[in-house]
Amino acid sequence: MNRLTLSQRLSVAFFGLLLICCGALAWIQMRSTRMHEQETVQRLSRGLAEHIARSGELMDARGMRDGEVRALFGKLMAVNPSVEVYLLDDQGRILGHDAPDGHLKRDRVDLAPVQALLAGAPLPILGDDPRSNGRKVFNAAPLRVQGKQVGYIYVVLVGEQREALAADIAANASLRTTLWSLAIVAIIGLLAGVIAFRWVTRPLRQLTRDIQAFDVEGGAPALPVPAAPLRPGERDELTILQHSFTHMAQRIGEQWQQLRQQDLQRRELVANISHDLRTPLSSLHGYLETLALKDATLSADERQRYLSIALSQSNKVGHLAQALFELARLEHGGVVLELQAFSLPDLVQDVFQKFELAAQSRRQSLTADIPAGLPAVEADLGLIERVLTNLLDNAIRHTPEGGHIQVALHAADGQVQVTVSDSGPGIAPERHAQLFITPPALGSQRPDSGGLGLLIVHRILQLHHRSIALADSREGAVFVFSLATAGNRSGNR
Repeated sequence: MNRLTLSQRLSVAFFGLLLICCGALAWIQMRSTRMHEQETVQRLSRGLAEHIARSGELMDARGMRDGEVRALFGKLMAVNPSVEVYLLDDQGRILGHDAPDGHLKRDRVDLAPVQALLAGAPLPILGDDPRSNGRKVFNAAPLRVQGKQVGYIYVVLVGEQREALAADIAANASLRTTLWSLAIVAIIGLLAGVIAFRWVTRPLRQLTRDIQAFDVEGGAPALPVPAAPLRPGERDELTILQHSFTHMAQRIGEQWQQLRQQDLQRRELVANISHDLRTPLSSLHGYLETLALKDATLSADERQRYLSIALSQSNKVGHLAQALFELARLEHGGVVLELQAFSLPDLVQDVFQKFELAAQSRRQSLTADIPAGLPAVEADLGLIERVLTNLLDNAIRHTPEGGHIQVALHAADGQVQVTVSDSGPGIAPERHAQLFITPPALGSQRPDSGGLGLLIVHRILQLHHRSIALADSREGAVFVFSLATAGNRSGNR
C-alpha cells in the first residue's frame, strides 16, 4: 500500500467505500423487498385461518377430533403446499398438525404475535415457526366450541416446502445477480474514482513536479512562475499550498543567489587580502634579509633607510590586520552600540586635527561647511568617528597634491546629512554597485580602490540602521550619509 501513489490510494479507498455503500444499499433493498412480500402475503391470507376455523368441527366438548384435524390439514396443505396449518390451545401449545414425524422443532407457539395480529397491528407481523427456530409471516383465528374460545387456528404462510424451493431457485439467480452487480459497481466505481481523483489531485501532481524540479543542489534552482494573488476567502487547501510553495521557492532561490554572491565576495576578499599581505610582507622580509646579510657593508644612512622602509611596510600590515579585526567584529555581531547625543561639528573638527599634517604635506585643503544651530545627533560616538576617519583617509590618499577635501553638514527632516567630497579622479562607474560590498586588492595602485575602509563604514552605518551612498559628481567622489537627531531615531535613512 505504501508503494501506491496518492491518487491510487484515494481510488482504492473510494472503491472500497463504494462497495460498502452498495452492499448496505443491497441489504436494505433486499430487506425492504422481503418485508413487502411478507406484508403482501399476510394481507392476501388475512381470512384463511378464520375460514378453516369455520369449515368443520375440529374440537368438541371432549377435546380435539384428531382424525378430522389431520384430514382437513392434509387437504389444505395438498391444495396449497406453501402453507402449514396448526391447531393451538388457548396457551399456545400445538394440539394438531399434519407435519411428518420429526419435523416439529417446538411444541409451543408464542401467542404475543397472534394477539397483535388479531388486534390489527401494522403488518408484517412475524410469529414462531414450529418447524424451525425462526419466525415467519402467519395468519391466525380464534377457534370456538359452543361459543367459547378453546384455541387458535395458526397458519404459517411460508411453509417449509416453499422456503426450500424458493431458496433452491434463488441460489443461482442471486449468485449471478450479485456477481454481475459487483462487477458493474467495481467497473463504474473504479472509472469514476480514477476520473474524479485525477481531476481532484491535478494541482497536487503539479506541485509535486514543481518540488521535484526545484533542486538547489543541482545548481541555480529554476524559480517558479510568481503565483497569482489568492482570491479573497480562498479555502482550497491545494491552491493555498501551491501558492505558499511558490513564495517559499522564490525566497529560497533569492537566498541561494545571495549566498552564492556572498561566497564569491568572500573568495574575492580572501584573494585580495592575500595579495595585500603578500606585498608588504615580501618587502619587509627583503629589507630585513638585506640588513641581516649586508649589515657590515652598509653605511649608517643605508641602514637607516632600509629600517624606515621595513617599519613602513610593517605599519601597513598592522593597519590591514586592525581593519580585518574591526570588519570581523562588525560582521559577526561583536559590536554593541553605545548610543549617546553629541555634537557632530565638534567631532568633525576633532577628526580634521588628525589629518592636518597629512593634508599639509600634500598641499591639500581641508574645509568644513557647517551651518550654525545644528542639532545634536544620537549615535555611537566612537563608531561615527571611525566612519569620518575612514572617509577622510580615503579622500586624502586618492586626491592629488594641491586638491581639496570638504565635509558639509546639513540638517533636515529630523536628521543631519553628512557629505564628504574630494577633487580626486573619482570612482569608475563599474565599481559603484560593489563599492560597499567587495573591496578591490588594497595593494593595487588603482585610484578608485576604497579598500576595507569603505566596507567598515558600510557595516557601521548598517548597525545604526543607516546607509551610505556615492552621489553623482562631475569631479572626484562624493559620499553621503545621514544620522538621526537626538530624540528622533526613526528619521529617514
